[in-house]
Amino acid sequence: MPREAEPSLNEREFVLKALQENTRLDGRELDQYRPLELTFGDQYGVADVTLGKTRVLAKASAEVTVPYTDRPLDGIFNIATELSPMTSPAFEVNRPTETEVLISRLLEKTVRRSGALDTESLCLVAGQKCWSIRVDVHVLSHDGNLIDAACFAVVAALRHFRKPDTSMEGGVLTVYTPAEREPVPLSWLHSPFCITWSFFGEEGEIALLDATWLEEQVRVGSCTISLNKHGEICQIAKLGGTPVEAVALLQCTNVALSRAKDFSAFLDRKLAEDAKRRDKGGLLAELSAENDR
Repeated sequence: MPREAEPSLNEREFVLKALQENTRLDGRELDQYRPLELTFGDQYGVADVTLGKTRVLAKASAEVTVPYTDRPLDGIFNIATELSPMTSPAFEVNRPTETEVLISRLLEKTVRRSGALDTESLCLVAGQKCWSIRVDVHVLSHDGNLIDAACFAVVAALRHFRKPDTSMEGGVLTVYTPAEREPVPLSWLHSPFCITWSFFGEEGEIALLDATWLEEQVRVGSCTISLNKHGEICQIAKLGGTPVEAVALLQCTNVALSRAKDFSAFLDRKLAEDAKRRDKGGLLAELSAENDR
């Protein structure tokens, strides 16, 4: 199995020495994120997220299907991740790596199991028909902190997505095209975000946010905290590595709440800007014969 080229001993020593002096290679503070950019596509449900040199594209789609027999009143919601060899030589087609499995599980716990999307609202006919919502996550460029970028892209895509409107008359389900009826947004309950801390030093005494790929290669442990702007924690994932003091984790959680509020405000602003861009003024504006001069 191909492996990513590891940093040399000199690079490791340089990064660790700089962190001990509270200095990062790109000049950021220890609790500072790289510049975050979000672009929505022409279609509803397409979100392109750039975090420094890390870039993730998420696309939401919907289709009518049969619900699970044990959940006849719920719709179906799935998240699929793809890490292609274009992203890194360590990734192969149809052979999920540990990183890909980890991202899938964390996104599953953060977004799906936290009840961010109301799956009961996706039910069309109990036990017979429901909406199946699927989000495909494509990593286009990998420079560290894929989990945070992927989670933000998934939440942005779902909040931006619009599914076709439906009606039920005489037991017949009708799905309308966008030309017939305006698509409707999903029933969204809260917006959880992943905040990943990386720990450095022999005892993990140095903690920083939004590690780059080089910093990830040097760290001795990491912890991903998923929470929304109200401070409701969805999950905390500390997968191995050097043990961290409980007090340090509490401090990390307080900073993570502040970052989650920033992410939520940033996403709300971007969604409002996109809605304003798409708003042509209603039917009268479409029927108007005036043109821009």
